[in-house]
Amino acid sequence: MKSVILYIVTVLIWGSTWLAIEFQLGDVPAQVSLVYRFAIAAFVMWCYCMFKGMNMRFSMTDHGFFMVLALCNFGLNYLILYWAQNYLTSAMSSIAFSTLLLMNIVNTRLFFGRRIANRIYIGALLGVVGLVALFWPDIKDLDFSSDVMLGLGLALGGTFLASLGNMASVRNSSNHVGVMQGNAWGMLYGTLALVGVVLLSDAQFTFSTEPSYVISLLYLSLFGTVIAFACYFLLLRDIGPEKASYSIVLFPIVAVILSTIFEGFLWHANTVFGFVLVLAGNAIVLTPVAKIRNWLG
Repeated sequence: MKSVILYIVTVLIWGSTWLAIEFQLGDVPAQVSLVYRFAIAAFVMWCYCMFKGMNMRFSMTDHGFFMVLALCNFGLNYLILYWAQNYLTSAMSSIAFSTLLLMNIVNTRLFFGRRIANRIYIGALLGVVGLVALFWPDIKDLDFSSDVMLGLGLALGGTFLASLGNMASVRNSSNHVGVMQGNAWGMLYGTLALVGVVLLSDAQFTFSTEPSYVISLLYLSLFGTVIAFACYFLLLRDIGPEKASYSIVLFPIVAVILSTIFEGFLWHANTVFGFVLVLAGNAIVLTPVAKIRNWLG
């Protein structure tokens, strides 16, 4: 039951962050907004860990993996994915990022030698095909120019970094590093890395006092970063990257539902077909083989 709750919370929060990010784009440079987001998240995480009296002393090796986690999940991957958005539609970005599921399957096998059940591959394939069907109207007329290919390359590169960050989190948990402590250090290092990026660029540390910007920033910091990453990394520890990362494929489903409610998005045959494929893939990935055999008789 615990894993089910973590899974649902992760999907609902991260699925809704696409809407919140829209209010972050504007006067404040993206990399500066990311600094604010992870600085607030790091502060909250450290306050929580200190309040709980958690041990924050770790070996130099552990700190090396915290830095990998920071760069791959709390820093460079976000910047690269933001850059990719300059060349891609949100549909293509979502599909590119959904390959995290496939990358996590391969990397889990590569780095940890875990055997991956065949149903995981089938479910993953259904999920990616479902997303393609979901966004088919945006894809079929896409002009695969050099700019689009550059965007795809960046999106896949950012997604690969995120997968490496997931592997670092799994390694930390396997070495008895608590998820909260690991995230606190990772978010701190990620914030420092992003500050360095801002200082090396032409961006200025500006801030918007517009309520929409402030509220969305707090939502992304507290819910989209502190709570969602904690839930997701606990899932990585408890059910494995190959299963936990299927939640990535469900994010666009939540985004489409929210768009239907708030933006008047109209459903078509491809929307329903994609929705069904993604949910079917999710069921295959998360349902134990024994239960499937019992259902089949």
